Amino acid sequence: MARPIAGPQSLLRSLNGRAILESLGRRGPLTRSELMDETGLSRTAVTQVLRMLESTGAVTPAGVDTQTRGPAAAKVALHPRLGIAAAVHVDHHAAHVVLVDPTGAVRAERHAAFPPRGDRVEHIAELIDACLGEVRAPLLVAVIGVPGIVTADGGIRDDQGPDGGAFRSALSTRLGCPVRVENDVNLAALAELTAGGGAELSSFALLLLDGGLGGGIVIDGALHRGFSGVAGEIMYLPQPPLPIAAPVLSETVVADLALANGRDVDATIDEHLAAAAYGDESALAMAAEMGRRLVLVAGSVALVLDPEAFILGGTAAHPVLVDAVARVADEYAALLPLRFRVSSFGPEAPLVGAVGEAASALRVTLFTRIVPVPDRKTR
Repeated sequence: MARPIAGPQSLLRSLNGRAILESLGRRGPLTRSELMDETGLSRTAVTQVLRMLESTGAVTPAGVDTQTRGPAAAKVALHPRLGIAAAVHVDHHAAHVVLVDPTGAVRAERHAAFPPRGDRVEHIAELIDACLGEVRAPLLVAVIGVPGIVTADGGIRDDQGPDGGAFRSALSTRLGCPVRVENDVNLAALAELTAGGGAELSSFALLLLDGGLGGGIVIDGALHRGFSGVAGEIMYLPQPPLPIAAPVLSETVVADLALANGRDVDATIDEHLAAAAYGDESALAMAAEMGRRLVLVAGSVALVLDPEAFILGGTAAHPVLVDAVARVADEYAALLPLRFRVSSFGPEAPLVGAVGEAASALRVTLFTRIVPVPDRKTR
């Protein structure tokens, strides 16, 4: 017979409390029996911990379960006013803000273009403030997805150079909570990894086209950011006869392709692809060249990392481009087989990733406050 694990009661209560909070945060409202199944705790232990959590206001009654056979069982849930997290996707033109609770449920949402000469930090903060007006809970953490290289300390390197973490610091001060800045394509890759087409893959590379071309690299089930945050900056992979540092695929490149094919240079990528979908020959020629460039980028990545598959995201998931990629990939299959999949989330992938990361960060913050693990020196 196995001996029971010995240990201070305060530590066991903390660990049991954390297990129940994690289950409620992950699954939503649960009955005592469901919490027993989720955590492996006895009914007595679950009852004792719930009594402790109720006394602190961490959990609250959440109706009854009428779906299962037998007497109706009361459900409990995390208190909706414990705290909230902000998930934000910033592109070159606008900010999309979502407030989420610990379960990841969306509680409020705003989207607005940046004013021509406005302050980016203030614009994002005002959108968050507007959302908070709909949710009676404190903002505890924010996760911001941005284009550009994000360093380990939260600094952003974009077309204007490195900001030394100034954006993150200013936004954190304005919001009054910790702020985590992440590359938008990395967040899209995390969305695919946790709930999308990459969930069943041990390794994949996300190719996301949205103004420019970015890559999100997942190796052995973990996002690979690189030492200085430049992992996935595939838009500038050398491709002869293009000069070094010339973008492989971007809005500028598409404008050049439009000029060469007699199309409107001011039209968007989506407008060109829409024309291709209706059979416009010049637009189809543009799509074929874009597909060729995507496959060559994938081939370069494959020769270094050899991922299980490539996931096409953003505009790269447009059916016309997907078909163009498939045709070019077939031409090279004998030399280098490549597997392509389409993103599960389309253009919303960076925001979906930000929501998941924000909810996870919120749970960590909340649960540490509610049930702190006793320090070894004080046990």
